[in-house]
Formats: sequence, structure tokens, C-alpha cells
Amino acid sequence: HLLSSLAGCGLSYIHIEVDGKEIPLLDGSSIQWVKAFEEVGIKKVPKPASFHREIKESMLFSKDSSVIALTPSKKITIISTISFSYKAIGDQTFVIDLNPKCFVEKIAPARTFGFKDQFQELSDLGLIKGGSLDNALVCDGEKWVNPPLRFNNEPIRHKILDLIGDLALVGLPKAQILVYKGSHSL
Repeated sequence: HLLSSLAGCGLSYIHIEVDGKEIPLLDGSSIQWVKAFEEVGIKKVPKPASFHREIKESMLFSKDSSVIALTPSKKITIISTISFSYKAIGDQTFVIDLNPKCFVEKIAPARTFGFKDQFQELSDLGLIKGGSLDNALVCDGEKWVNPPLRFNNEPIRHKILDLIGDLALVGLPKAQILVYKGSHSL
């Protein structure tokens, strides 16, 4: 979520000190990082580095039922679709022309989500140790355990938040990015 907030806000250099073993999850979104950047202030530098990466040809990657296709473009457009059997989520699609203003308003507030029926299995595997109802939406099939949602389509927006952070690791491509059932492993 930190990398997503950096890339989404167009920041290419930041110094952060962490007292602990990992970056805090905060509220499960990126909005608290964005607010922290605003609090300390942002300075422009003469020739900033960039998270952006030029691509010269279309690319396609897939894993299981997840697919991502990238087509060169002058701007970053993300078109993402998810499909879950849980009625509370169902099928969702969201399109965004990525720029700092749109990221802050439409993506950064979207929180991570999980499923009540998977809690015990993940917990037994030693995962989700920092997870709570304060930093993750929990879906219980037809409803949310801890509403209200910040957006009626908060899950797809959070999937885009995750995608931006993941792509920041390799250089956020200047591309039209089409994602179906995006995941960290993809």
C-alpha cells in the first residue's frame, strides 16, 4: 500500500524510518500514507526519478485464471475486472486514467478485503497476523461483516491499488493496462 501511494501520487523519492519488522498496514488502504505525505510536505526536485517505465510493445501475462495485458500509451489507464462467487462482491469493473488527483480521490481510500470463511485456514498458516476489522473489510458471502464500504465497489478499487503498488516494483508502465482477476502473484 505504501508503494501504491508513492506511485499513485507521482512521488519518486521518499525517506521513511520504520521502527518494527514491517511497514504498518494502517487502515488497509493507502489514504493514511497520502495524508502523511501531505503533512510533511512534498518538494519538487529539478530532475526527478520516476516510477514510470516506457514500454514499446504490447505484453500479455497470465497465471491460472488471472490475466494482465499492457499496450503502450502516452498515459496510464487501468481497466480492471474481478469476479467473485460471494454475492457481496460479485462482478465488478473499474476504469481510471491514473494521475495523482484521481488516485487520491478514487483509489487510495479503498481498503483491503478478505473472506470470513477463509479466516481460520489463513490463521493456521501463520498469515494475517496483523489483520483485524479495523484494517480489512471482511466478506461473509452475501454481506460485509464490518460495513460501511467507502465505495460501493471498494473491492475492485483496492485490487487496482494493489496492482499499482506491485507494478511500481518493476516500473509503473506508461500503458493501457487491462487486468482480469488481478492478484499479487500475477
